[in-house]
Amino acid sequence: MEIKQDKIKVIGFDADDTLWVNETYFRETEHEFAKLLSGYETENKIDQELFMMEIKNLEFYGYGIKGFVLSMIESAIDLSNGKVSNATISKILNLGKEMLAKPVELIDDVELVLSSLVDDYRLILLTKGDLLDQERKMEKSGLSKYFHHIEVLSDKKEENYKNLLEHLEIEVDEFLMVGNSLKSDVLPLINIGAQAIHIPFHTTWVHEEVSNQQAGGSYCSAEGIKEILPLLKKVN
Repeated sequence: MEIKQDKIKVIGFDADDTLWVNETYFRETEHEFAKLLSGYETENKIDQELFMMEIKNLEFYGYGIKGFVLSMIESAIDLSNGKVSNATISKILNLGKEMLAKPVELIDDVELVLSSLVDDYRLILLTKGDLLDQERKMEKSGLSKYFHHIEVLSDKKEENYKNLLEHLEIEVDEFLMVGNSLKSDVLPLINIGAQAIHIPFHTTWVHEEVSNQQAGGSYCSAEGIKEILPLLKKVN
């Protein structure tokens, strides 16, 4: 599907795994968590139990590292039938702190793209997760200078986008979203009448995956973020 460039005035960018690496660190930590609990279950079973715990806890903790750590602790208690040691709980907490201390690794060509578009469009950052952690990553990234507005949402559903666009006085048909998640960054926007570009990341959380039937074909895809420039760069 082609982008209707002449209508676009505002471009929204997802952050995690669109501008900088994120999901890779979760997968690495899951592996370390499984090693800590290896005396109780297989790695596959531990991964499954942790995922189910994360989904169950989303309504309480939302998205982000802190909720992930709490889910790891709760899973450790369940998998061990309450026998997990204080030392192991301490190691799980340290895994979370290590994640929060990770450097921000920008995805290739991100700054080139933002600097190329900022004079022609109003750019906004739309992400979800823990507020403090996202603020930390934005500060470390050095990208805040490119954005007119930064918003950390509790979730990315149609209603969240509708409310935000209304609050920022952005017309739906003048808005384009760029992100790595079909479920969070693309389909909700298509459903409310905006445009979207999907840029897949090599690692995707299972909760963010959608089937081909759900995805449909009403959005544009790019293999890398640099590929969106020919679609959006205005000729003076």
